[in-house]
Amino acid sequence: MSTKVEAAYASTDSSSVAKPAIVAVTSVSRDVTKYTVAEGDTVDSVATKFKISADTVKWANNLKDNTLAVGSELDILPRDGVLYTVKDGDTVEKIADKYKADASLITTYNDLELNGVTAGLRLIVPNGVLPENERPGYVAPRSYTAPTTSGSVSGSYVSGYGAGFGGRTWHIKTGTPMYAGNKYAFGNCTAYAFDRRAEMGRPVGGMWGNAATWAFFASRAGYKVNNVPAVGAVMQNGGGYGHVAIVERILPNGDVEISEMNASVAGGGFNQVSGRIVSAAIAGQYVYIH
Repeated sequence: MSTKVEAAYASTDSSSVAKPAIVAVTSVSRDVTKYTVAEGDTVDSVATKFKISADTVKWANNLKDNTLAVGSELDILPRDGVLYTVKDGDTVEKIADKYKADASLITTYNDLELNGVTAGLRLIVPNGVLPENERPGYVAPRSYTAPTTSGSVSGSYVSGYGAGFGGRTWHIKTGTPMYAGNKYAFGNCTAYAFDRRAEMGRPVGGMWGNAATWAFFASRAGYKVNNVPAVGAVMQNGGGYGHVAIVERILPNGDVEISEMNASVAGGGFNQVSGRIVSAAIAGQYVYIH
């Protein structure tokens, strides 16, 4: 029961029974404060300064990485969680479910017992976790259109850094965003695979080495690794530095449509993203990280 509710009960209770003193939680301890970024500040240093997580700082200020502009102003939450503005139709239970939080804690922390939530109200969701698709920098998965047989290239290939996958190919785009945490070599298959998985809301490790070692490190990190293709999985082969791609679709005949970067094929090459159809007959020989 919050201070506000206890006070309301006390004012309407005519009993002569003495009530225990209420120790109020100061409004300052629950307010969102402002902080002006100083020279040398990073998200991590600001988070440490205010004893909250780096994610809490990023989520409250829509920051994609650790870079801060000197003189800019940040919203600082008094504790870990999510800063949320109530929308029409919201209830405390819906907000709690969406952000994996405790409804009763949301209620008491924001003094909602008497009036509940109303559209436009800004509140703190204690210990809330922002869904992947609401995090700064999230890009919705794109759908790729496979080319017709007449417009495709047949044959197999060897990637720029190791053995590759067979199948017909086509060009998709140039470059990849290099999202925060992407430590892989620019223009290479690993950099693209990291980014594409981030776009799918299924991040992979940022320090898994060359493509040939991804399955090993993924398995150690608890990822499911097998020889069964599935949409969104990382497709990996060995040989030299190896090669990785992303499964985009499983076609009705069992063929696997993938996207990849730096493949030595028509439409591919350094810093080029290309598509490929890998035959069902050979898809099972590769490793898949789910």
